[in-house]
Amino acid sequence: MNNSNKRDTLEAKHQQNRNQRLDSIKRWVEFIKTHDVDEWGDQQNRLVDSQLESARQSELDIEHRRQVAKAGREHSRSP
Repeated sequence: MNNSNKRDTLEAKHQQNRNQRLDSIKRWVEFIKTHDVDEWGDQQNRLVDSQLESARQSELDIEHRRQVAKAGREHSRSP
């Protein structure tokens, strides 16, 4: 396989990944439109909290850690 074919394959994979993400976003938007905030809000909070915790546990530089901490504080103040 030459470099052009590899690049084409990689671009196709990236496009497939983008399409899958967009499909997931569309499903989530439909879910939040058709379900009460009490149902999906808790799910969203758990997701964000787990992402923040993962970021805190990773080996990030100090500036990135500050950004994560700031995002966590802002998230915890959100209704």
